[in-house]
Parts: sequence; structure tokens; C-alpha cells
Amino acid sequence: MKKITDAAVKKLEKKAEEIKKEKYVLKLYVTGMTPRSMEAIMNIKKICQENLSGRYELDIIDIFRQPVLAKGEQIIAAPTLIKKLPLPFRKFIGDMSDTEKILIGLNLRHKK
Repeated sequence: MKKITDAAVKKLEKKAEEIKKEKYVLKLYVTGMTPRSMEAIMNIKKICQENLSGRYELDIIDIFRQPVLAKGEQIIAAPTLIKKLPLPFRKFIGDMSDTEKILIGLNLRHKK
């Protein structure tokens, strides 16, 4: 078994601090103010407030009002959440109620 050096521990701590400071850029595409859209909005806002406080930008885009934006992102279903930054790029489809899945996809929690 390898022994972890102080330098390695410091490097990991530095990386963890950098991750905590990363800004998230998210776009949530919805279809009007349907119950499913409203649920997705409430769920993703709660996830962001609890886990990304002060370090996220969330744009909510109604594809009925701005269909060109949806086409540019190749949205095929709604609600769809797109994580633009930090990389890697990710897409989530649904009402955003599976908090664990969203947190893992946003790299805020590890798979068990």
C-alpha cells in the first residue's frame, strides 16, 4: 500500500478548493408554464441554492417563446437542463426531481 505524501495531500486539497470556487453555467429549457415545467424550475433552483450558492448562473428558456435557442442546442424534449460549465458538458431531461442523479451529473457528488 502506498503512503500518501504531504505534497499529494496539499495538491488534493488545492484541487478541492478550486472545484468549490468553479462557476456553473446552466440553462433550463421548458415548454411554457406547465406543471412539469414549473416543477423542473423549482427543483433545479432548490438544487442550485443548496449546493452552488453564489456560484451559478441559471437561465430559464421557454422554447415556445424562443424556439431558435432550443434549435441551436438541439433540444428534443423538455424540460432539459444543460450544464455548459464547468466542463464536461451535460444534459438532463425530466422534471429534475432525482436530486442525486443531478448532483452526480453536475460533479457535486460521487456515485456510491
